[in-house]
Amino acid sequence: MRFFNVVLPSESPLNQIAAGLGPNDLPYSLPIHPNLVHLTIGLFVIAIAFDFAGAFYPLEKRIFRFLALPVTRPGLHDVGWYNLLACAVISFFTVTAGFYEMLTAVPLAGVKSTFGLESFVTMTWHGVGGVLILLVIVLMTIWRGYQRFVWRKDMGRQVQWPYLFAGVVMMGVLGLHGTLGAQLAAEFGVHITADQLLAAGADLKEALP
Repeated sequence: MRFFNVVLPSESPLNQIAAGLGPNDLPYSLPIHPNLVHLTIGLFVIAIAFDFAGAFYPLEKRIFRFLALPVTRPGLHDVGWYNLLACAVISFFTVTAGFYEMLTAVPLAGVKSTFGLESFVTMTWHGVGGVLILLVIVLMTIWRGYQRFVWRKDMGRQVQWPYLFAGVVMMGVLGLHGTLGAQLAAEFGVHITADQLLAAGADLKEALP
């Protein structure tokens, strides 16, 4: 009868890299994910806003002429398309950075969010929601591309009304999802250097430069 020696790691993967992490539980000074999140949201909102402006251009063109602004309907839709395309590309990096930073996150103990959720539940919803939002953004980009290059390429209004409605709904979802992320930072102290140092009993005057 043969016996196999099973070698178990002496510590978790997180503990193995703990020595290289700073007081914010990251190997770098500032979190990357929140900055990319704001870029994703900004690009998406601009994309939908300019497509709305393009859709209502017949009502706005007199105002543009009065203000002597050289604005054209195709130009407005160009801004909408390229911002959404950039949003789809950036969002892959946003979600990737989010999952990496979530793996090293150490939420403050004994805290509940204003939604009444604990840190693990909040982080789970934020992580799963991020993947679903990425999927929706990619699908909307494909939808927008078909409108631009196939379905409505010869029409003045380049976008369909259901697409614009979906964009408004997505802005609401992004706001709710962003609130969960803000709670992880502001209420659970995730990757917030000062919060983590205070939780560890450190003197901020001595610990921070």
